[in-house]
Amino acid sequence: MQDRFHTPLTADNAAVLLVDHQIGLFTGVRDIGVDELKHNVTGLAKAALRLNLPTVVTTTAADSMWGPLIPELQAVLPRELKVIDRSSVNAWHDDRVRAAIEATGRSKLIIAGVSLEVCAAFPAISATASGYDAYVAVDACGTFSETKRTTGLLRLQQAGVIVSDYASLTVEVLADNAHPDAAGVYSDLDMPFATLVGQLAAAYRG
Repeated sequence: MQDRFHTPLTADNAAVLLVDHQIGLFTGVRDIGVDELKHNVTGLAKAALRLNLPTVVTTTAADSMWGPLIPELQAVLPRELKVIDRSSVNAWHDDRVRAAIEATGRSKLIIAGVSLEVCAAFPAISATASGYDAYVAVDACGTFSETKRTTGLLRLQQAGVIVSDYASLTVEVLADNAHPDAAGVYSDLDMPFATLVGQLAAAYRG
């Protein structure tokens, strides 16, 4: 019998929630390199959109305290995707965010946010309490100290949220390397070792 820990993510049951990947918040990130964080969240967004996963994106106080989305993420989002700017600390407490997630009809949520222990963890815990299966892509999140990272991860696990990384969650959705979009998805994820594997394969073919 399958449960939420063993029922796989698919292109039919998963959606993505990206919370507060904003310029102002990025200035405080200390647990992961800012360039790496930008790379990972944009890779997640690009691959999710290629796999037709509904994607909800939010900011907090974008016109004042924390500024707009990082340009790298904004550049890969569809022009028609409306970013929801809110005031609530927990994105789940904003009716528009919750309605957008409910409208996807998906039961599994891949979540990333800055900061990990608030912007990602709070909605992930709330979604879990509301009956969703929540997954946090830890390396598409950032926070302001190692203590915050450690305690955030502990709280997520205590609440039953599944923690993973951006690439593993995406390839779980992909499921089959014979999928017509597989090459595009791996290109979106841009995992350095995958480039080397491709070079190795090309060398053997030569």
